[in-house]
Amino acid sequence: MSIHSSMGGGTDQGFMTSYLDALSLVERLHRLLLDVIKDEFERLGIIDVNAVQALLLFNIGDNEVTAGELKSRGYYQGSNVSYNLKKLVEMGYMHHQRCEIDRRSVRVRLTQRGREIRDIVEDLFVRHADGLQTKNVLTLEGIDDISGALRRVERYWTDQIRYIY
Repeated sequence: MSIHSSMGGGTDQGFMTSYLDALSLVERLHRLLLDVIKDEFERLGIIDVNAVQALLLFNIGDNEVTAGELKSRGYYQGSNVSYNLKKLVEMGYMHHQRCEIDRRSVRVRLTQRGREIRDIVEDLFVRHADGLQTKNVLTLEGIDDISGALRRVERYWTDQIRYIY
């Protein structure tokens, strides 16, 4: 059964087409973001950190977090968070320490090397924000509208997951 033949009476075909286009765009944008980060690191000759790991370091920033917090705070969505954390610790980009209260839990924070990677990603994002604004690709109002719409979709999806059980 296709999406088109299973649509309920309340869903307008034009809305469904636009919704699927938006989902595809979000997916493509995420992959493109990783490619942009990868290209920046290749340009700088940094080959030991991949784009997912660099984005993870950027999102952790100055915080000290557990792997579980990374997912719950929305910093990291990948299923291989433990693998990437382990690799980043092994490569000297992160410190790790067992949590005093829950010995099963490990807290991580960036080392100086990790902060250097975070700064590279931050500089890249600052350049992009400046370019988007100066080339009139987006205005502050436009980016706020996009962010607001994406937050509403996030809340809707989160509610769908919560109410399954």
